Amino acid sequence: MHLFALLLLFCAAVCSSANDITNAIFGNTSFGSVPAAFGDFNSDKLTDIFIIRDDARSVSVLLANPNEPIMQMSNLTCRFSKGHITSVVPGDFDGDAMMDILVTTFNTNVTSVFILWGSQNNLQCPEDEEKPVLYTKDQPLVLDYNLDMIADLFGVNEEGKRMFWVFGTTRTAPLIIEMNETKLEERKLRYPHSHAFLDLDGNFVSDLVLTTNTGYEVWAGQEKGGFKYNSTINYPAGVDKESVGQNLFLDVYLNSHLGLVVPVCFGGVCENSTIFVHDGVTWKDLRPNFKDPQGNNWGFVKHVGGKFTDTITIRGGDFNLDGYPDLLVTLQFQKIIRTLILENVEGANGRTFAVQWTSLGSSNSTVAGAFFDFYQKGTLDVLLVHRLANGSTAMKAFKNGLDYDANFLKVMVLTGLGGPGPLPYGTNLPGPRVSYFTVTQDGSERYGCAAQLSQSAHFALQLPYSIFGLGRTPNFVDRMTTGYSNHTRDWLLVIPNSQMVIVPPLGDSQHWRMQLFVTPSRTILETMAVLLSTCVLNVLIIGGLHLKEKREDRLEKLQEAHRFHFDAM
Repeated sequence: MHLFALLLLFCAAVCSSANDITNAIFGNTSFGSVPAAFGDFNSDKLTDIFIIRDDARSVSVLLANPNEPIMQMSNLTCRFSKGHITSVVPGDFDGDAMMDILVTTFNTNVTSVFILWGSQNNLQCPEDEEKPVLYTKDQPLVLDYNLDMIADLFGVNEEGKRMFWVFGTTRTAPLIIEMNETKLEERKLRYPHSHAFLDLDGNFVSDLVLTTNTGYEVWAGQEKGGFKYNSTINYPAGVDKESVGQNLFLDVYLNSHLGLVVPVCFGGVCENSTIFVHDGVTWKDLRPNFKDPQGNNWGFVKHVGGKFTDTITIRGGDFNLDGYPDLLVTLQFQKIIRTLILENVEGANGRTFAVQWTSLGSSNSTVAGAFFDFYQKGTLDVLLVHRLANGSTAMKAFKNGLDYDANFLKVMVLTGLGGPGPLPYGTNLPGPRVSYFTVTQDGSERYGCAAQLSQSAHFALQLPYSIFGLGRTPNFVDRMTTGYSNHTRDWLLVIPNSQMVIVPPLGDSQHWRMQLFVTPSRTILETMAVLLSTCVLNVLIIGGLHLKEKREDRLEKLQEAHRFHFDAM
């Protein structure tokens, strides 16, 4: 009995650990590179990775493949010699349904913004680095100002004024619209910022959330485009701008509300770290326990310098597919830095986050992490950035070692601007809201929601799709709702373990397009195997009984024939 229990514990430990699959994913392309963004560049339905390399002088595209190595280096590369690359954002900036790439470079206190125009297998690098599309004070936020599904920008110009740059279909200079601030007192936007473009109030029109030195401005999106000032959320009491990291929007409580999640640390080396959530009314301190099993007190990494560690950044995703979004964070104890998973769990005073100290092994000097579905199976794996001893970087990949058969729903919302094939798979769309409703096995109702690509600056590393964990519930998802630019659509009785590709209508049209791909779960496959085995067994039994009956009939006929012969005599 004791031996059996030990075997079960050993199996659980092995099954729940993440597997290092770096070679299978990257081959020999992981060194000297850092991930900058994600998107399907060549419209092959596989998500590619946009990387920065050559000491932040080059941007390249790692194209996803069905065979190993999954991510392979392509000839889609542009090099910049007069500035260091600070951010990369894929999107459609000219409305041709082909993915372009926004690149920002920094040199002499100004940020230059370039657009690398793309086609399905080609990338047009800038001919003159002295002539960028525009200059900004900080990295711009990608959004859709006029709801035409062509990517636009928000930022601060060289004079310090808030501006929108609205792009059209001609690849010419964008239309410049100054933000109306007449009803606001003078507020300075924070640097580095974590502005967001998402639907906060549930009316399926994306709003604008700006980070300032004192809190967060909420600008309500208008049905015909543009924004109107709505309200301001101040930082939690006793917290100043120096203590606050990059915010994130997650449905922490699984109540179909996108809460404002903010990492906060106090002290020079973040010896006291915590996470606040604003539920729409007030702030709540989740008080996660950052003390490891050895009793060491870890904290967020604050202003260490270099990519990923110049500000506190958290990234969200449902790693264990239980429905509640988890976090990837980088923590520090003395000079040891590690990126770890914070699992969303039920605590003594409601939901909180618990550090999973062994889920990603024990590698140190991992300065950043992002969730990514490497095998396109609806399960979030982990991409880590490892800082080497010589100062360079390398990417590491860990496969999710989920130890039970959980169900999921994966949703990708794209622009509706046409393109090759039945759906334009290659264009990221910022700002749509996706929500769902279902009933669990115990009869309780469950709601959830997410915002797709709500943030794009300062290595937000958000995925161009949303993955909802459904736990062990194999039931149909009763209702899945997608909304964008005041258009909404309900999809009823969605099959679990489905990947949905959705294109919302444009303008006054009401025509939605959707394709659904079903990934059979292990439970379904096992059920099919059992059902097939039962059918085969029944066929064998019926066949055996049938043969037995035929043999008995033959014997009976022989006996009847024999009896007739003697009677005739």
